[in-house]
Amino acid sequence: MPDDMTTQQETPSSSTTTTRHVTLDLIRKRSEHNESLVSNLEEIALHQEELTSIGPVIGQTCGKTLRILLLQSNVISSMNFNDANDSLKYMKRLEYLNLALNNIRVVQCTGSGGNNDQTMVMDCCEFLEKLDLTLNFIDVDTLKESVDVLYQLRSLKELYLLGNPCMGVVTEKNDDDSSQIVANKIGAKKGKQWRW
Repeated sequence: MPDDMTTQQETPSSSTTTTRHVTLDLIRKRSEHNESLVSNLEEIALHQEELTSIGPVIGQTCGKTLRILLLQSNVISSMNFNDANDSLKYMKRLEYLNLALNNIRVVQCTGSGGNNDQTMVMDCCEFLEKLDLTLNFIDVDTLKESVDVLYQLRSLKELYLLGNPCMGVVTEKNDDDSSQIVANKIGAKKGKQWRW
């Protein structure tokens, strides 16, 4: 029998896959410091829960007040600012998002048409200052798409991509601190210093 944060979904091949996402019970369990009150939570740590996605619950329950969201060491595979099944679009006050040690390959903001919707990115997470994507799977092939999306985040000051495959290729091309040079070139568009 599935636990409180697991749902069974049928795939087109008729096999069953397990999806673990944030549930109200998990939020309450992790908000004991706030007397299990969810509606006014400003910070929550949901690391090492084997989550495969963020899901809509956290955005619907405390997305308006949440400033710090720690999701490191899970198995989250996508970061999409416009996914109806994800909470990022509801988290307008979020300042720090830690998604280190997950399975993220690309940062997207795709709508129903599949194209990146840059206006959606600007409307959500408008106060996000720090994003940690350390040790994920962002490769050179998806780096430009991810940077194009992240560029739209007006308040983003710190971006961490250390340990991603894209950094291995970047550092092979230069002997000096090429990761910082590339980050500064991209960040310079915004007048920011992004750390890789």
